[in-house]
Amino acid sequence: MTKISTQKLTTDFEREVRQGLTDFPKHLSSKYFYDAVGDKLFQDIMAMPEYYLTDAEFAILEQRKTDITELFSRGSETFNLIELGAGDGKKTKILLKELSDQNIDFTYLPIDISQNALNQLTETIENELPTVKTKALQGTYFETLSTFNELNYAKKVILFLGSNIGNLLHEQAINFLRSVREIMLKDDLLFLGVDQKKHPKKILDAYNDATGITAAFNKNILFRINKELGGDFNPNQFLHWEVYDPETGTAKSYLVSKEAQEVSIKKLDLTVSFKSWETIHTEISQKYDDEIMQWLAQESGLTIETEFSDAQNQFKNYVLKKN
Repeated sequence: MTKISTQKLTTDFEREVRQGLTDFPKHLSSKYFYDAVGDKLFQDIMAMPEYYLTDAEFAILEQRKTDITELFSRGSETFNLIELGAGDGKKTKILLKELSDQNIDFTYLPIDISQNALNQLTETIENELPTVKTKALQGTYFETLSTFNELNYAKKVILFLGSNIGNLLHEQAINFLRSVREIMLKDDLLFLGVDQKKHPKKILDAYNDATGITAAFNKNILFRINKELGGDFNPNQFLHWEVYDPETGTAKSYLVSKEAQEVSIKKLDLTVSFKSWETIHTEISQKYDDEIMQWLAQESGLTIETEFSDAQNQFKNYVLKKN
């Protein structure tokens, strides 16, 4: 039985946690994995040997940085480089340095839900690339999309790296891409990182490492609920579980209750009951191929101009323009 609060909720975190834990089946958004602890755990994930995505995209950007930055600056004296979900900017700094070395006039606008990540990123850019003009924006992708219209009419290049689009179901991805298209002008570009379909075991290992870092990352949302909302979750009573469907290309992450239990969340005035082996769906990681990407682009009113791939074709960066 779930006791539902009538208390007024003031933040998206409060509203979405209550909604997710009172829905059936239960769910929580992966965007709330991130705080200072979650940011560090994700950096650890990106450094894992199993997590091939980072190295594959890093290789693309390192090997093709001259071609990519020439494409970004083509036909424009200056442009805004907007990055959605910037994180620690490790890969992006390859492009920032190349643009800076080529004396190309641009402004870097990193966007992230985590203010902690943005603070660290802007500090490292100031230290490592002091000539790069940077303006950080905190918020979700959808919150910040509207602010793009307030920019000057300089060319926009929008980065969405790391296959972050894989966190969206296809319908959500189309809606997201349509929203991006709305703020794009004729010469603007979307540079989209997309993980490719591959051996199912390789994908499962990337999201379920033996050392437990990914499990800790998923469970961090329970620690955040405890810390910020007065919850009494025992994260040890939840199992991190990953599944992958090679037919649809969908990897899903769950937290599974190991026993029947009740959890109270004081700030929400909420008590949530779990049956043994009941799930909380926490994340989706969609995998793609060229056919799916062509379909997503067509449905979104975008055209794939070109693409860049690593040597093993594990990962691709697609360049899209407005139709």
